[in-house]
Amino acid sequence: MKHTLKNIEKSWLYLLFAGSLCFTSCTSQFEKWNINPNEVTPDQMEQDNLNTGAYFTQMLRGVFIVGKSADGVGLGGEYQITEVLNGDIFASFVANINTFSYTTYHHDHYVLYRDWYNAPFRDAYTYVMQPWKSICDVTDEGSPTRALATIVKVLGMSRITDMYGPIPYSKFGTTTQVPYDSQKDVYYQFFYELDEAISILTDYNNTTSANYMEQYDYIYSGNVGKWIKFANTLRLRLAMRVSFVDEAKAHTEASAAINHPSGLMTSADDSAILHQTTSFSFVNPLWEISESFQDIRMGATMDCYLNGYNDPRISKYFRTATNDGQYRGVRNGMDNISKDSYIVAASGLNFEENSNMQWMDASEAYFLLAEAKLRLGLGSSTVQEYYEQGIRTSFASKGASGVDEYISNSENLPLGTYIDPVTNRSTNVTGYLSQRTVAWEEGVSNEEKLERIMIQKWIALYPDGQEAWSEMRRTGYPGFVRIASYAHQNEVADGELISRLKFPTTEYSDNSQNTQEAVALLGTGGDTAGTRLWWDVRR
Repeated sequence: MKHTLKNIEKSWLYLLFAGSLCFTSCTSQFEKWNINPNEVTPDQMEQDNLNTGAYFTQMLRGVFIVGKSADGVGLGGEYQITEVLNGDIFASFVANINTFSYTTYHHDHYVLYRDWYNAPFRDAYTYVMQPWKSICDVTDEGSPTRALATIVKVLGMSRITDMYGPIPYSKFGTTTQVPYDSQKDVYYQFFYELDEAISILTDYNNTTSANYMEQYDYIYSGNVGKWIKFANTLRLRLAMRVSFVDEAKAHTEASAAINHPSGLMTSADDSAILHQTTSFSFVNPLWEISESFQDIRMGATMDCYLNGYNDPRISKYFRTATNDGQYRGVRNGMDNISKDSYIVAASGLNFEENSNMQWMDASEAYFLLAEAKLRLGLGSSTVQEYYEQGIRTSFASKGASGVDEYISNSENLPLGTYIDPVTNRSTNVTGYLSQRTVAWEEGVSNEEKLERIMIQKWIALYPDGQEAWSEMRRTGYPGFVRIASYAHQNEVADGELISRLKFPTTEYSDNSQNTQEAVALLGTGGDTAGTRLWWDVRR
């Protein structure tokens, strides 16, 4: 990690509009959150949606932290803290190979380090919630701009509640000491907001075919129809997230998403991708962390699934190891790791400096539909058809060949033995990993069908480890290679997957009473890494 937190925060200032959109963080600083673009006049701000476009673009940069400082340095350090050292390692997509001077044990060992678990919360309110509020301050409730911003807000904040549980949400912007909402209430608000936003954009799309805010939209270039498909797919994602704890609500929301006239994402062209352009560029943080910092490598779990299945996507996801030209992963939670050894012995991530940033791949829609059909009876195709189309769409999105052979393979299983690429020590992981072939089996139980769906969904979600971690907690699938040792922490039971991040220390100091009340909303487990979220009820 090349940047300290202080330097990372400083570099953000260069990204904001004309160097003048200055922010602070956390609820005690709410009065300072009003953005003041003081280098342009109000009349200038009204031209070409500039008064809202700058805020909207900032939100696009803030869901997954991307950007450049004034000297061209990327923001990989902040992305590393908010994404890689949280959801990405918890999902076992990647493993950390760096050592840190300021802490020996950390998130890769399920030991939560203060600055790391403070960061996602802080950044979400600074770079997603506050610009959304600034857009709301200058638009009316029926504005397509506000609708688009709300969809982005729901995406960003759904990731935050799925990290922490209860969060300040419905009362944001009304007081300096913001109360928390229960996670159930947050999700119900998400559904309400998506319904409103989809309705507004649908009315717009039915009235005109003109693009909207094209020059500020680096996801779909102003294509409102694609934004509606994305919002419907996000609604289905959130519906399935609550389906084990609140099936009636899940059925209602999933039905609304599936049956909407615009439908869901259906092809790779519908995928939500933050695109690099001549006027909008950033250093891809996954390239920066893997290839510039050399801090992360393929995880052991990914090694076992991709190599075991002989999955053609492996070359699209990862680079071959320098030592032997093979695809090799690293186990999470190792002690005294030799970074220099693993840099050359294990696989880096296959991104380039100017690679785009994936928000949601269209293949996810089909895996969601497969589960919705299996468990809720929704959708017009069979579970198998949805499942196989999900794999096909993932292959198409990643530019991988050989999908027919992959789908029909009824022999290959995940590797039963993980071999460390440096020590050559072998570990029997058969009992850890889901033991299902790729080929669909109609005659097995619904539980086995769900497991098969979730294995392939997990693979297709890469590189979005946060979403993969959420689905692993929600369903219990797929199995994963356990961290090397649970001995360094006392909040997560041996053999279990970490459940959440703790509330930020800044919230305890700046928003104390509301934070204590939020702890009570978590239930008997309290504010620990082992306390399960509201929707996490079946592991």
